[in-house]
Amino acid sequence: MKFKAEIDVMPHDALLDPQGKAVSNSLKTIGLSSVDGVRIGKHIRLFVEAPSIEEANVMVEEACKKMLVNQIMEAYHFTLSVA
Repeated sequence: MKFKAEIDVMPHDALLDPQGKAVSNSLKTIGLSSVDGVRIGKHIRLFVEAPSIEEANVMVEEACKKMLVNQIMEAYHFTLSVA
């Protein structure tokens, strides 16, 4: 079966997010002063061929831990669906 993984990666809350801070400051300069706490992350979509959703879950988890996410600085969450 083919599965689609939607992975969201965000910096840990305890870490500074310079890109998010820059966007937050820029929003204030264009009159959106009520917007605050901007955090910038990344979204990854990939497709996995696996015999079951459990095995696809293991494969995506491994891809996140070994390649896609720096676990020291980032947290991640993903969902799987049949493609």
